[in-house]
Amino acid sequence: QVDLAESGGGSVQAGGSLRLSCALSGSAYSRYYDQYCTGWFHQAPGKEREGVAAIYNRAGTVEYSDSVKGRFTISQDDTKTTLYLEMNNLKPEDTGVYYCGAGIRYSRTCLPTHQHNHWGQGTQVTVSA
Repeated sequence: QVDLAESGGGSVQAGGSLRLSCALSGSAYSRYYDQYCTGWFHQAPGKEREGVAAIYNRAGTVEYSDSVKGRFTISQDDTKTTLYLEMNNLKPEDTGVYYCGAGIRYSRTCLPTHQHNHWGQGTQVTVSA
């Protein structure tokens, strides 16, 4: 069992900042957390969900999509039960629902959506021009 709960979304003007948080819990995550990829995913209106930032818990390695590199920072607390996404210099195209995801790593990279099979309920981010 893996449970995820996001918080921290909201509405900002372009150039503004937001910080998202995701609480991870559950028996499976507690026992095998070092084998998990955790990450943040963006779903714009009418589009598919896509990865923007991810971490491999065991190694601490991070990955970013080209669209957010240099603007967004993913991090986690020492217990790896809270995942953060610091979003700076937000753009209108960053608007959408942001989901926290988790999955035991089986591929070379943690960023693809298919690498994750546990999801939070999502949090809305709206960036106005």
